[in-house]
Amino acid sequence: MKTYMLDLNSIEKVKGFVKAIEKFDGYFDIATGRYVVDAKSIMGIFSMDLSKKIEFRILETNMQISEVEAAIAPYLA
Repeated sequence: MKTYMLDLNSIEKVKGFVKAIEKFDGYFDIATGRYVVDAKSIMGIFSMDLSKKIEFRILETNMQISEVEAAIAPYLA
């Protein structure tokens, strides 16, 4: 598992992040505290407190990690 801190403090950032991550096969989570949602779920992400930094977790993917990192780079905290 690899983790990153994200800053998704606007509607545009959430939409862009979901669009970027949904093209990858694999399992990705977003977490804040004990609350965890699927990173590809725009509704799940909007249910979180986005005023704070959130944790992005790559649980499993067949893609190169560097490809995922490049896609999420604009959203890193």
